[in-house]
Amino acid sequence: MTMDRAGARRPYQMDTSFIGRPHYTDPRRVYSTTGTDYQDRVNFDRLREYRLTRAKEMMEKHDLGALVLFQGANIRYVTASYQGNWKYNIFIRYAVLPRGGEPYLFETAGSDLECAKLDLPWMEGRIEPAMTWRWAEGATGHMAKKMADSVMEVLKQHGVEKERIGVDDLDMAALAAFQEHHLNIVSAWPALSEARVIKSPDEVELLKQAASIGDAAMWHIKHEWLKPGVRERDIEAKVHEYMLSQGCEIIYDIIVASGGNTSPYRRWATDKIIRNGDLVIIDINAVGPGGYFIDFVRCYKAGNQKPTQQERDLYKEVYDSMYAAIDNLRPGKTSADVARAFPVYEDDTYGTVTLQQFAHSIGITLYEGMWISRAYSMDFPAEIKPNMYFALETFAGHRGLQQTVRLEENILVTEDGPVVITLAPFADNMLDYLDY
Repeated sequence: MTMDRAGARRPYQMDTSFIGRPHYTDPRRVYSTTGTDYQDRVNFDRLREYRLTRAKEMMEKHDLGALVLFQGANIRYVTASYQGNWKYNIFIRYAVLPRGGEPYLFETAGSDLECAKLDLPWMEGRIEPAMTWRWAEGATGHMAKKMADSVMEVLKQHGVEKERIGVDDLDMAALAAFQEHHLNIVSAWPALSEARVIKSPDEVELLKQAASIGDAAMWHIKHEWLKPGVRERDIEAKVHEYMLSQGCEIIYDIIVASGGNTSPYRRWATDKIIRNGDLVIIDINAVGPGGYFIDFVRCYKAGNQKPTQQERDLYKEVYDSMYAAIDNLRPGKTSADVARAFPVYEDDTYGTVTLQQFAHSIGITLYEGMWISRAYSMDFPAEIKPNMYFALETFAGHRGLQQTVRLEENILVTEDGPVVITLAPFADNMLDYLDY
């Protein structure tokens, strides 16, 4: 939502009579990461209002009197507060969203508290010092009680302390402190997951910005940085430097696996020297401007050797299975339809998620909302809806291979079907039926 001239609320609007489709669904239409007066780019007021409204709607749907949030991404989702990735999940800050009220932020006391007051005018009057209890040695119980007391004060102010209270994460000390207040604690994750898995146009615009930076980094890898003799970590360092220079908030992880490190797939970069003829899997995971993720994979061949027939077959196997699964990311389908398109793999063998033949929703975290795996999705199908945004990845993980292939794309679900947002090219001479 944003304001019209009369001060009334109006939804996201744009005249698309010429371009013929919503701007946010087109991967070739990407706004600048800067703001300006002459174009309605990402509207952060509208973004903040959308996320808070979604959280409130899901609270009502799941019959929660309040949300008590300790996970950094959830705090950001309802308050738009961000003070660095290091604070995300260490239980030193929290937020409370009471039914019928506005969110309260309990921020680390001292400079961080003062920065929050400066940075978050939409939270004016609702920013308080957080009570930290982790690592307090003999004072852990005492400090956890102070934290719980601060939460209870908000709940009582809004008359919801007797209702179901959704909490996203707890440790034993916090649980004990809440139990002393006889709170009816339930999981907040069903409500939060349902809220976050459907993206607004502004969220998708930010996801496209992150994807455009990731695409550019992959171009540099393919054409400049990937050479025999460099180490996997040299590539990792180059990607870090480039993406930070383009405005990314943080680099979550850059996985570079070459040669034998692709089979079995080693999910971290090492000091291994990349040799001529190595297949190199690069997985870029980073947070773009505005806090939204890019997560995708390409596989290239180092040096000037032509791919072997086996390498081409593996590449085709991964590409075809990936796009068969992507084709099912459309309204009217379910996660079961997507999972059936994945190759049989160790998800089937072990009945758990390998994170190699699967899809996951991404947004302000790398993994949010829905996961899709052959381990359970075919038996527990979930509906695919417009404005879901997925990373989908497949892998040729056959035993006995000297080296192998993995690929991943980012996809927006639209009313008309899946739209692939990641546009980096694939390896040369691997897929002759693609027009480069």
